[in-house]
Amino acid sequence: MNRSIPVKNRLSLWLRCYLIIISFAAVSCDSETNPNSDSTATPAHPNFVFVLADDQGWNGTSVQMMDAEPLSKSDYMETPNLERLARQGARFSHAYSAAPVCAPSRYGIQFGKTPARLSLIRVGMNSDHIDHAKYVSIPKALKGLDSNYVAGHFGKWGIGSNPDVLGYDVSDGPTQNREGGFKNDKSQWDPKSKNDPKHIFDLTNRAIAFMSENANRPFYLQISHYAVHADIEAQPATLEKYNSKQPGLRQKNPGFAAMTEDLDQGFGKLLDAIDSLELAENTYVIYMSDNGSVPNIPGAKKYDESYNYPLSRGKWDAMEGGIRVPLVIRGPGIAPGMESKVPVSGTDILPTIVDLAGRGTLDFEAIDGGSFSQVLLNNQLGAIERPVSGLFFHVPYRNGIALKRPHSALRIGDFKLLKFQDNDESLLFDLAADIGENRDVSKENPDKSAEMLTVLEDYLKEVHAPKWEEGITWKKKPLAEINSQY
Repeated sequence: MNRSIPVKNRLSLWLRCYLIIISFAAVSCDSETNPNSDSTATPAHPNFVFVLADDQGWNGTSVQMMDAEPLSKSDYMETPNLERLARQGARFSHAYSAAPVCAPSRYGIQFGKTPARLSLIRVGMNSDHIDHAKYVSIPKALKGLDSNYVAGHFGKWGIGSNPDVLGYDVSDGPTQNREGGFKNDKSQWDPKSKNDPKHIFDLTNRAIAFMSENANRPFYLQISHYAVHADIEAQPATLEKYNSKQPGLRQKNPGFAAMTEDLDQGFGKLLDAIDSLELAENTYVIYMSDNGSVPNIPGAKKYDESYNYPLSRGKWDAMEGGIRVPLVIRGPGIAPGMESKVPVSGTDILPTIVDLAGRGTLDFEAIDGGSFSQVLLNNQLGAIERPVSGLFFHVPYRNGIALKRPHSALRIGDFKLLKFQDNDESLLFDLAADIGENRDVSKENPDKSAEMLTVLEDYLKEVHAPKWEEGITWKKKPLAEINSQY
């Protein structure tokens, strides 16, 4: 016997059917962005977890950053959790910080602009000339694509202004090295036993709480660790382990190695939490260092071969040891175990994150970075389009610890030009054949040397970069008072 359905029930049934149809349509449309349906697909509103280590060298971990270079990993440090990330994602063997020191490098990450363009080229420099509220930062960019994004920053801020001015909803405020236990004296190199060295585990726990609280909305989380910057601190058991372990050929400080492993332990807890919160399929995890490692310990001690060997020198210099850094990324659409040889920079992080977030475009005002999302998603087959070709580094001051000469550098392709401002000397290196920058090939490649010198000088003039003059330290005084720019 047929029964008619009451009008109220018919409407309810029709509504349920309609919703089912819409749901199937949504699934069909989302198949283009579902990481399980296409190896190059990305989710509509992914999460981002960006872990920034402090002063960790290119070969300062147990991840071999370059397949063809056995010395691109440490023979002393142990970082099994970073190895885990590398197996699950991509290593960038030619990754660079925006500068060889922390503050300008961190500016480059947040705004996608070189320190030369920002006229913020060293630590301790007055930043009043930078309009922190105006520039598009990573959190502001993501919120511009989707207002549901929430942003958190834990750990060392290391630049001017406050995190909330750049769009962070939760943060530790404008923290610096001192909040991580740094004392600028000789004691910084003496290892100290602590249950929570450099606040590694406190930062990790609060980052996990942030993810848990925001698991149902898209988020950007940045953990900027105080490790492995001095002061040297490590857990008692980890320090005891390395005091008993045979040192490496060049990396041989047990406290530094123990602090490195403790940092990796904290990173492992973070990865475990991402898995337990079931966020992995919709989350990009980015691990990077703000600049290269100190070349030796103690920092001002003379050395024959840098901690960063086979790279030349270290922190404070625009030689490879000061600016080439570990960069490992996993996430939806990224092939596991990949090594990319494409040169990338910290200034590329902002546009890359925007690309991976998808669903819209943003206009950036005068940035230097370009997106390497297609390199990630197409298994090295993509290219990076930047407003100006090449990677620029600008260190226009004398540094008593490092090269002691004002200099700038430019990398285009496999060639790297180093220009000294005190006598206009320039050197050209072929990094494909000479990763240690031991052999100047400018006389063999005069046209290439002249071409790159022109590109470098034209760029510094275009962005009105700070210009070296004898006696200028760039510290404390406002930029307008110093009044020395290209």
